[in-house]
Amino acid sequence: MKSLGILILTTGFLASAATFADQIVTLKTRGDSTQSYLLLADTGVTPKAVAVMFPGGQGQVRLPAELSQLDFNPRGNFLIRTREMFRDRELIVAIIDAPSDHQQAGMDDGFRVGREHSDDVAAVVKDLRFPSAKVFLVGTSRGTLSAAHAGRALSSAVDGVVLTSTVLFSGRRGMSLSGFDFGAIKAPLLFVHHAQDACRVCPYNAAESLGRTYPLITVRGGKPAESEECEPLSAHGYYGKEAETVSAIKNWILGRPYPKAVE
Repeated sequence: MKSLGILILTTGFLASAATFADQIVTLKTRGDSTQSYLLLADTGVTPKAVAVMFPGGQGQVRLPAELSQLDFNPRGNFLIRTREMFRDRELIVAIIDAPSDHQQAGMDDGFRVGREHSDDVAAVVKDLRFPSAKVFLVGTSRGTLSAAHAGRALSSAVDGVVLTSTVLFSGRRGMSLSGFDFGAIKAPLLFVHHAQDACRVCPYNAAESLGRTYPLITVRGGKPAESEECEPLSAHGYYGKEAETVSAIKNWILGRPYPKAVE
């Protein structure tokens, strides 16, 4: 891979991994394009793993220039609103934004499954300054396109892939992971899916079928939906079951016993 210039916007120390605090990191990747990510890491930790997260939709996190300006919607994407549930002294979080050349329109599915996106993700993984920590790619909804394809492309550079609310059926204008060769992902793979997910491009029965071959955590119950069926405040976004779902995912990532059903 070509050498990378690094632009760093931070409110933390940069001397070593042991002194990192929360920060926004921006990498120069392809030509004039840049790739930013939000790193959430408590000062002084030596984590066992890093969860590199890919939100759904068009993937625009819209990270600000300064960390003090960060203002996420508390009712937004599953991975964004549960970021602090994932984060602890053993697991830190890196949230991928859309690259600079896809900030306006967002990442379409063709970009999510392409080489340029995988190269951007590889740059982020290479930049993570926790050499003893394992790296897991975690995607939700359309973010599963990114996590699956990058997981396949990065091969041994990642230690696991987690796909939540996986897009397994193609809509009229979108792509899916139907027919994707999940066996080509060399790292361990976990599926997480809500049994009542009513988003038509994320059918539970397709995830259940994959669960015969790969680990699957099935989630049931939660709060009545307060959004459309493919939006985050519904079963698609584990609404009302966030804490239990995150706990199960973290246990799998950290190699601890995990439930196959969250009810």
